[in-house]
Amino acid sequence: MDDTVGALVPGSSVHIDGSSGGRLSGLTFVAKDLFDVAGHPTGGGNPDWPGNHEPAKQHAWAVQTLLDGGAALVGKTITDEVSLGILGENIFHGTPVNSAAPDRVPGGSSAGSAAAVAAGMCDIALGTDTGGSVRVPASFCGLYGIRPTHGRLDLSGMMPQAPSSDTTGWFARDGETFAKASTVMLEEAIPDALPDRLIVAVDAFGFTDGKMRAALRPMIERLSKLVGSVEEEVMAPPGLSTWARAQRTLQPYEGWLTFKDWLNETNPAMAYSVARGLAAAAIPSAEREWADMMRQEARARLNYLLAPGTVICLPTTPFPAPMKGLSISQTDPLRMQIACLCSHGGLTGVPQVSIPGATLNGLPIGISIIGRWGTDTQLVALAKAMETAA
Repeated sequence: MDDTVGALVPGSSVHIDGSSGGRLSGLTFVAKDLFDVAGHPTGGGNPDWPGNHEPAKQHAWAVQTLLDGGAALVGKTITDEVSLGILGENIFHGTPVNSAAPDRVPGGSSAGSAAAVAAGMCDIALGTDTGGSVRVPASFCGLYGIRPTHGRLDLSGMMPQAPSSDTTGWFARDGETFAKASTVMLEEAIPDALPDRLIVAVDAFGFTDGKMRAALRPMIERLSKLVGSVEEEVMAPPGLSTWARAQRTLQPYEGWLTFKDWLNETNPAMAYSVARGLAAAAIPSAEREWADMMRQEARARLNYLLAPGTVICLPTTPFPAPMKGLSISQTDPLRMQIACLCSHGGLTGVPQVSIPGATLNGLPIGISIIGRWGTDTQLVALAKAMETAA
């Protein structure tokens, strides 16, 4: 496959045909380099990660599921190191090109997967989402992207980061392909009935500027017409930044537990921004206990808001894709702002779909819908309906 945007892992070459006659026959997909592909190493975006040296013995569940569905695997894609990144810049493998905004980042950590779909290199791409790693690149690249209900999918053969938040997700350019892939991955038909109650998260929209809100307004209106009943509510009464602080406490500590043996034994080469994110051994137990209590409160809040048939809409990201090559002092506040609109995913485990269809100054921005645990296919149905309602 001709890699026109630097999406594929350098030096890798993968092509595995899917099963004949499957629902996804004739479609192609790529897999983030956190998923095992039999006969190939799983590099994790870092040259010192042990997976770089030993070929996987069998396919990850997600890879096998798409192959069984008939799609052909055509590549492994670049990720931020060990999935610890939200912008998509990897100092070892480079930054995949965002076709919708070539001077901008593609978003991470599923950077290569989003870039490959956006460039038309494949139809579907597998990514992972712990703190926003599917949702953010979907918004920045103008794609459909899903973070499924936490715990719904088998994560065997997927490199972990923070298990209480880790999920497998996927991308597509159009609603029809997105729905087909979702049917196979979720092992459930897409329902005909749509949700009948929409909550607009006023605190989440208030977190963006007036231009973002104006650009997303037509998408809110389309959602409103499809759903019917519309209300406004505060999603996070303690504050979105408080939910983000809780996730930034729990996720890094789990990441430290996941990677500490590797870090202690090998002292691997690693970008400063990534290494800093793993320096969580010193997080005091009192902070972790507070964060765990906040997680319980956040779950209770969304369980209360998300009655059966209800979805909440919010901006996927607070702004379009930032410029490439910014300094750490410039990107740190951007990461913090992104976390405020994404932390509810890892914190509560609810499913979320980012829907393309809006732009700001010519740059893609996505709107998201979230639902009750297990209502993934209802969100997919609404996302697909949004495309035809445009």
